[in-house]
Amino acid sequence: MNDKYQLFGLTESCTDEELEKAYKTRREIYAEDRFLEGEAGNLAAKKLTELDLAYKEIIAERRERTSSNQENTGAFAEVEQLIKEGKLHDAQQKLDDFNERNAEWHYLQAVVFYKKNWNNESKKQLEIAIEMDPTNAKYKNSYNKLEEKIKAESNKTFTSYTNGEPNYQYEEQPAQMGGDYCCQWCCEMAVCNAMLNCFCNGCG
Repeated sequence: MNDKYQLFGLTESCTDEELEKAYKTRREIYAEDRFLEGEAGNLAAKKLTELDLAYKEIIAERRERTSSNQENTGAFAEVEQLIKEGKLHDAQQKLDDFNERNAEWHYLQAVVFYKKNWNNESKKQLEIAIEMDPTNAKYKNSYNKLEEKIKAESNKTFTSYTNGEPNYQYEEQPAQMGGDYCCQWCCEMAVCNAMLNCFCNGCG
């Protein structure tokens, strides 16, 4: 598809308006030159046909992608709602039904894994999301917060049980007021807020 954009001197990131303008400009040139005698006219006619075909294919692809994105947006909203309601199994089933798995899909998969306390799996999904959409601040912030949580978790060791609940001791005692529990709670809440901010602000 990128080769077709090159016919118009553009890239896939161009707007519909830029594409239409470039198409009309080049078409006018070849439309006039096709009446030239000999090989020049034949070449212009061939180029004109090539331009028309490329333009039609690009427009069709863009319309299909727009339609797919609109469908995905609605489906992503459903996944977000299921996660908010704590219905992780249903959210996972919705995610599994997607044919196209873009950056937002991997982000939501990371959120599901995080809610299940599968931190390493969540981290991998965020890495994929960032690779697919490097400029997305939401993905980067969630990744950084998750890394902090994983690092904090790696610095604690099991000591004993109290009323059936495990007790942990940190190798490096936090300096913040409130002790270990406060540090751990704040860290977890920061990660959760960062990863679920799309539920408040809307996913882009």
